Amino acid sequence: MSERPTKRIVLTGGGSAGHVTPNIALIPALKEAGFEIFYIGSYTGIEKKLIEDYNIPYFGIATGKLRRYFDPKNFSDPFRVLKGFHEARQLLKKIKPDIVFSKGGYVSVPVVRAAGVLKIPYIVHESDMTPGLANKLSMSGARKICCNFPETMRVLPADKAVLTGTPIREELGKGSKEAGKKLCGFTDDKPVLMVIGGSLGAQSVNETVRFALPRLLPYFNVVHICGKEKMDNLKLTVPGYKQFEYVKNELKDIFAMADIVVSRAGANSICELLALKKPNILIPLSTKSSRGDQMLNARSFEQQGFSMVIDNDELDEDILVETIDELYNNREKFLEAMSKSELHSATKTIVRIINEEIQ
Repeated sequence: MSERPTKRIVLTGGGSAGHVTPNIALIPALKEAGFEIFYIGSYTGIEKKLIEDYNIPYFGIATGKLRRYFDPKNFSDPFRVLKGFHEARQLLKKIKPDIVFSKGGYVSVPVVRAAGVLKIPYIVHESDMTPGLANKLSMSGARKICCNFPETMRVLPADKAVLTGTPIREELGKGSKEAGKKLCGFTDDKPVLMVIGGSLGAQSVNETVRFALPRLLPYFNVVHICGKEKMDNLKLTVPGYKQFEYVKNELKDIFAMADIVVSRAGANSICELLALKKPNILIPLSTKSSRGDQMLNARSFEQQGFSMVIDNDELDEDILVETIDELYNNREKFLEAMSKSELHSATKTIVRIINEEIQ
């Protein structure tokens, strides 16, 4: 590595898209602020694929999953974590960053622990209302802990906690309603209902939406991002109903077109809905299939007046249709609440904090 730039930062986080997309959202602002950016993730995780498009150096390390339940891998993974720590330490000594920014996920733990040993300052970002295990293991040495929810501030060290919100990819706010309608083949002026279940889809939501189509389509065009291999081939030609497995570059146009949204309650997804001011219904994953963070996220947004919530276990066609009608008829109330939120400038706030901690 030749000439030393003014500032260097290492971004880390992975294991799921939610631990990567906020880092991606920071990249343009960090470049604008004069940072040279490096990314440390796992050898083959989703973060490697997602970072490829951004022309920044990527380094893989060994990782071991941090589990709260019994699994035979619990005996071997600590050795992988230890190996990852030594690899991260060597990388950080070579890169010599001024600071590390961690978005969490198990890949981040060896990186921030190595940064701590090398006296490199690091900042942690927690998207969910309650900190995940990886971030819990990382917080003790962090200079600052950024978070999304007012409720989270109560469980974090007062001298480190900062309510920032989550960085949102700038391009999501630059979509075209006309391009979205053309993409979906919608030619009338009916309002658009967008349904999105996360990168893997949400089978219970998908099925309920499809059952409800005869009652929804007289009043709405429906665009449905249903997840990999979860499209219904019998409904490919239903007028006013457009399905996608996954959307990348066109997502901004679909958001621009959407009047209301039905979504899971992952932290990044709901922060995008807030930033884009989209009245929404959240159907969080139940505690049967998650640690319950989506339910807490959803209830917080409901209390702040940003969202309506349907419990996944209570979801049926009647409840879905009635809630969609109620949301659409009262959408101005939700738009007003979202407009008053102070969490719209997360990227600027976090870049400012990064600069302050360097100085």
